[in-house]
Amino acid sequence: MAVHIRLRRVGKTKAPTYRVIVADSRSPRNGRFIESIGHYDPRSEPARLVVNGDRARHWIKSGARPTATARSLLVRSGIPDNEVPKAAR
Repeated sequence: MAVHIRLRRVGKTKAPTYRVIVADSRSPRNGRFIESIGHYDPRSEPARLVVNGDRARHWIKSGARPTATARSLLVRSGIPDNEVPKAAR
């Protein structure tokens, strides 16, 4: 089973916020997920980003691959660049 760390869109129409989740790569964007490890609000000033670094590291060590956007958010949240694998797609 391929596991990805990716964003799930939540919020109102034209006012999105995102959850950083761990999900099976075959499940749809807003479908079933394994665990929620953080949230991201790009519309606030400054943008709010909260990621549980311990859980993110656990999933990365277990083989989860982040998407490109999720990877950049993980690096911005304080996880060193060399600990986060290259983007899955």
